[in-house]
Amino acid sequence: MLFGDKKMAYHKVNADQRAQGHSPYLDNDELQATALELEWDMEKELEEPGFDHFRLDSAVQHHLGNSQSPDLDLEPIQTSSSPKGRFQRLQEDPDYISHYTRQAPKSNRCSFFRILKVFCTALILFIFGIVIGYYARKKCPSPPASQEPNNPHIYHEILKEIKAENIQQIYRDLLQFPREDDVDIAMKILVQWHSQGLEDVRLVNYSVLLDLPGSSSNTVTLKSSGECFYPSGQQCSRDPKTLHSQDLLYSYAAYSAKGTLEAELVDVQYGTMEDLLRIQAITNVTKKIALLKLGQSPLLYKLSLLEDAGFGGVLLYADPCDLPKTTDLADKAFMVSLNSGGDPSTPGYASIDGSYRQNRLNLTTLLVQPISAVLARKLVSLPEDSVQKDRCTPLQLPPTGKKIISLNIQSVTTYKTISNVIGYLKGAVFPDRYIIIGSHHSSLNPYGQGWASSTAVITALIQALTLKAKRGWRPDRTIVFCSWGGTAFGNIGSYEWAEDLKRVLQRNVVAYVSLHDPVRGNSTLHPVASPSLQQLAAESQSLNCVEKTRCQGSNVSSVQIQGDSDYFINHLGVPATQFSYEDIKTSENSSFLSEALFPVHATKTEELDPSFSLHETIAKLTGQVTLKIANEPVLPFNALDIALEVQNSLKGDEVGVPQLLAVASRLRDTAELFQSDEMRPANDPKERAPVRVRMLNDVLQSLEKSFLVHRAPPGLYRNILYRLDERTSQFSVLLEALEHCKLHQSNETIQAALSEVLNSINSAQVYFKAGLDVFETTLAGKK
Repeated sequence: MLFGDKKMAYHKVNADQRAQGHSPYLDNDELQATALELEWDMEKELEEPGFDHFRLDSAVQHHLGNSQSPDLDLEPIQTSSSPKGRFQRLQEDPDYISHYTRQAPKSNRCSFFRILKVFCTALILFIFGIVIGYYARKKCPSPPASQEPNNPHIYHEILKEIKAENIQQIYRDLLQFPREDDVDIAMKILVQWHSQGLEDVRLVNYSVLLDLPGSSSNTVTLKSSGECFYPSGQQCSRDPKTLHSQDLLYSYAAYSAKGTLEAELVDVQYGTMEDLLRIQAITNVTKKIALLKLGQSPLLYKLSLLEDAGFGGVLLYADPCDLPKTTDLADKAFMVSLNSGGDPSTPGYASIDGSYRQNRLNLTTLLVQPISAVLARKLVSLPEDSVQKDRCTPLQLPPTGKKIISLNIQSVTTYKTISNVIGYLKGAVFPDRYIIIGSHHSSLNPYGQGWASSTAVITALIQALTLKAKRGWRPDRTIVFCSWGGTAFGNIGSYEWAEDLKRVLQRNVVAYVSLHDPVRGNSTLHPVASPSLQQLAAESQSLNCVEKTRCQGSNVSSVQIQGDSDYFINHLGVPATQFSYEDIKTSENSSFLSEALFPVHATKTEELDPSFSLHETIAKLTGQVTLKIANEPVLPFNALDIALEVQNSLKGDEVGVPQLLAVASRLRDTAELFQSDEMRPANDPKERAPVRVRMLNDVLQSLEKSFLVHRAPPGLYRNILYRLDERTSQFSVLLEALEHCKLHQSNETIQAALSEVLNSINSAQVYFKAGLDVFETTLAGKK
């Protein structure tokens, strides 16, 4: 068969000629002339005896002449025809060769040697091809079998590899890390992720301004008795062991003003607008020290009100009546950060080499000091135990008698290097679309155990995903794993990285999945998701609750959360979600207690979750949501839920002006049309034309960007889709504007807030409508 195929030489020569010309067609004159000469030579050979063998020799010689080509084809030569049919016509017309002159026959002896040479050459090439083909097939892995990307069976195979005992072992290994610099801990995490099979892992460093404790603890002194106290309530001591206690040193407010202030103590309770109006009606608060309870509203917002009112200092504490009953934190002070986000010396831009550094050593004019509830009781002259039977009495300063105290704060600002660990599991279909999973690490000694839970969960998830990836599986979209540094000082690592890559992330990030302190209690699951992801978060709960972990029926809400999701929610408008276990709130004032960073001992996490089943549940819920977002052909975002959330936020609103209600109604109508018409590809594979799916996903990816207001009060989200807490249903910026009107007797703030909200809702409606118009135009063009 190899020597008897009379078509082989013509077609092989034709193929080689095409390859040399870099074109599938012989269209230019030079190539056509060459082809005619080739036909002429071949026709002369056809007249010879044994022309079959000469034709084979010509093909072999020509093939050898191109053996340097990187695309050497060692497969058996298949019959083919020229695009213009020239060689095929020669074979079909036996009289075609009669137009040319024949050559004289050559001797039989020459023919024999030529045949022998051709035979030997062909044999050598044949053997050589078999050897190369064997080793190439042996070394090159066969491509993985294609699988349905959203096959639930694949998700189950991945998630079943996440086991509580593995997470527990990872957690214990992490606690063996010595208390080193942030860079050292980050490097150890990088090595651990790489050992789990994550191939692309990077360390990203930034030099940032940190506010660290001084060489000795801050103090509070009662002027009436001269008693000096540390923030925990212990009396001041000259004992070196006590002076340098890490618990005492880190009981401070990062980026507070420094110095000493002696003034009257004024009880402002939770620092609400009503509290301030009440206090200002009875006393002048200028340069006085406020006794402030943590909770009810964001700390930065309350401090901004106190600063505007003229206070000079703040003693901050958590009322025992607001703390979970399962905790014993009354005698412990805590750390807070007054940094709204990122490196204070480079606000709004990344701290890369050569960046201009602003002189922002203090972020407030207030001297702020966190204290324990024990010290707060001493200051208000209450006995040690204010809990009587089942009733808790909130702490309150007696109305009679003045308390003069001296507050001394000595923290140190310095530049330090913080590190982020960034790992990539590249997507196979849409590698330019990212799902980011974020945890954090910390080198703060008594305050850092929460990071070990966060890192253990994300490491277990990496382990399960890379195990499947080693067998040939890949997500459709890229999954980015991040362990952030500097979280306790104001989410510095995540802010700097996101500011550094802002343009890329604005275009590419699809969703952010947070693992910030996943187990800080063991009573109830607390799922949080932006409106477009609420449905997906709820569905994931029903599939991945580990037995005895109490997560069925948990309501998914869109409320403000702590941690490194902040930049992605409030500056990039990225849909976000988070699962965590918490203790049941003991009062309506318990919101925002998580802003305080209490010292946690190494055994605390294992006391909360001895079997690590809660950790396993969080890992599986996070994994389920991540896999769905990463692999669904159409992003599993719900546009209609956004419109419904907007309408719910305007119900019962004191400022429910007709314009707001009207534009919210138009947004819902447009979202309903979008959801029913354009989301068909999510349910019907026949509707998934690649162009349409990509256009649809681009629209879904940016659904929440319209809801970023330009300005928001300190501590409040710029993304108005998130409420302050579960108790409130209205837009937080409108609620704050109403409170501001009470204090300043002016409607200017409320009018500005109304305009911001109105423009956000209208922008979203226009965005949906533009998406619908594009789809209609595209479909009409195809028809």
